[in-house]
Amino acid sequence: MRLMFLGDVVGRSGRAGITARLPGLRAEWGLDFVVVNGENATSGAGLSADHAKALLAAGADCVTLGDHAFDQKDMLSYIETEPRILRPINYAKTAPGKGARVFEAKGGRKVLVAQVLGQVFMKRPFDDPFSAIDAVLRAHPLGGAVQAAVVEIHCEATSEKMGMGHWCDGRASLVVGAHTHVPTADAQILPGGTGFQSDAGMCGDYNSVIGMDKLEPMRRFVTGMPKERFTPANGEATLCGTYVETDDRTGKATKIRMIRVGGGLEGARP
Repeated sequence: MRLMFLGDVVGRSGRAGITARLPGLRAEWGLDFVVVNGENATSGAGLSADHAKALLAAGADCVTLGDHAFDQKDMLSYIETEPRILRPINYAKTAPGKGARVFEAKGGRKVLVAQVLGQVFMKRPFDDPFSAIDAVLRAHPLGGAVQAAVVEIHCEATSEKMGMGHWCDGRASLVVGAHTHVPTADAQILPGGTGFQSDAGMCGDYNSVIGMDKLEPMRRFVTGMPKERFTPANGEATLCGTYVETDDRTGKATKIRMIRVGGGLEGARP
């Protein structure tokens, strides 16, 4: 199976990049299943129902959220009606929606997608991500209940992301990090057969400060004082993510590549 994960979509630039490029990439690369993180797609904070519909219409099979899952209040109700949107499994127990789900890809093959929030350097405490994902993977073994499994670890610390990769090694097809908006150059297949990248990066304008217009972040760094709200940068987006090929029999990764398409970053394709 050919799977792709695209990192955090940031603002209008990121949405435009997904809409313009994802349909063609699906066809060109023969993608069987695509996961897109959309938690910053609406004004850089959260995901509205309308923008979620646009990402799904462009070719995302599943859209994940994150610590900004419900910054846009209409997502509180919309996520209950749209099973293709996932919030973290270790979010508040009373939160609407689901954090893991089995989807059907081409040919009836089953794909598990699960998202979990890390704890290190995050602004609020979340339940233990390792035990949370362990329960999900035990219930959906590779090569049995599912033909592939994608785990997104949404957090700040690269060490925690790496720990999650090794925790899931041999039990997931891909463990990929998101949240920090900068792609890491460590795409690899771990010893047990799980593809891993610490952070997929963002889908947004990289002539920015992690997707935001440069002026206000730089002012705060220099003066220590805020003046205005952060607003997403609106130049051409680079779509950043991770591409993985898997063995249907075992569900393990046989190939992994970093993805960078469009915008200002040097290109990288499968």
